[in-house]
Amino acid sequence: MPKIDADGCPINVEVTGPDNAPALMLSNSLGTNLHMWDDQVPAWSQHFRVVRYDRRGHGQSGSPPGPYSMERFGRDVLAILDALKIDKTHWCGLSMGGMVGQWLGAHARDRIGKLILSNTQYNYADKSGWIDRIKFVREKGLAQLVGPNMERWFTKGFREANPQAMARMTEMFLGSNPDGYIACCEAIRDMNFTASNPTITAPTLVIVGTHDPATPPVAGEQIAKAIPGAKLAAIDASHISNIEQPAVYTKTVLDFLRS
Repeated sequence: MPKIDADGCPINVEVTGPDNAPALMLSNSLGTNLHMWDDQVPAWSQHFRVVRYDRRGHGQSGSPPGPYSMERFGRDVLAILDALKIDKTHWCGLSMGGMVGQWLGAHARDRIGKLILSNTQYNYADKSGWIDRIKFVREKGLAQLVGPNMERWFTKGFREANPQAMARMTEMFLGSNPDGYIACCEAIRDMNFTASNPTITAPTLVIVGTHDPATPPVAGEQIAKAIPGAKLAAIDASHISNIEQPAVYTKTVLDFLRS
């Protein structure tokens, strides 16, 4: 479908499923595009109008100069919903997508139905890791980050057993715009949802990967404790849990949405 304008930035959007079904919006991790959800869409689109998009700086969306912020990403989402004439959507966001979901849950309550926050974080008290990563990408580019990135994203066993998936994810990662990637890193570095998460009213499921070094299970547990009534689910995977355990992930989300 045509790209949607979000304050001058073209956002690449793909919609699958019945027009009259409840909406379910999916939001990607840093350094990926909307195709990271390919394993889930066939099942989910039987029940929902599934909306996927490339975040600014990623995939086929624009990469205007930074700085970016979680509010900026949230307003991009609202622009997509408005363009598609969707009043309310369920939300499933992984990693950075879960960060955007936390902003939406607190600041756009009337637009969010159920909220799934997967393999994500709410605040980085120690910002040195992001400062170092930004410096690394500025000096050496994304290609030099592929190896360490895949080690964070997937367990050793999965990487060794699934070379095709690794090739696909490497291609996806290298398709990110370096300047857009850096601007996204800056937004992650600066986010802090400590005060706003307790104001979220949407029914919420927090998913953690038991082997996730990027957003460890304790981060998800803290998010679940902060959001009133939130449920917690653990999946035997590393960071990109929907690709490492596609069947389990698909069912976990679908059971929550249909409950």
